[in-house]
Amino acid sequence: MTRAYVGLGANLGPREVTLLRAVDLLAETEGVDVLQVSQLRETEPFGVADQPAYLNGAVAIDTTLTPRELLERLLEIERELGRVRDVRWGPRTIDLDLLLYGDRSVDEPGLHVPHPRLAERPFALEPLAELDPALDIPGLGDVSAALSALD
Repeated sequence: MTRAYVGLGANLGPREVTLLRAVDLLAETEGVDVLQVSQLRETEPFGVADQPAYLNGAVAIDTTLTPRELLERLLEIERELGRVRDVRWGPRTIDLDLLLYGDRSVDEPGLHVPHPRLAERPFALEPLAELDPALDIPGLGDVSAALSALD
């Protein structure tokens, strides 16, 4: 089993219901054990500013899936919950990001772990710090220090 962390986000429709359904679908996935879900927090949009506020959080899982298999499952869940990819950083019903996969760094076409912009995003770092304040992010260091560096 590998400990992985998935970022959760939504700013269209019934945000909390959708995010919690995504967690349920992830928990129903063979080879995935959901361990902990952070509090959900309302955040300002990133990128395209003219859109509704987001609800963001993170989930800690243990998994036997490979990073690629886990990413594919996250994309399936997004599609199942109505995600349409049309505007980069635009509004969305659901956004699931593979933030961390154990202590591994992965750099493949379409798959980059740790998430390449994790260090710039308090809406991703805050829930990670809530789940594990001593979490070590490969190439970045301690999550709490990374969050403090944003201030």
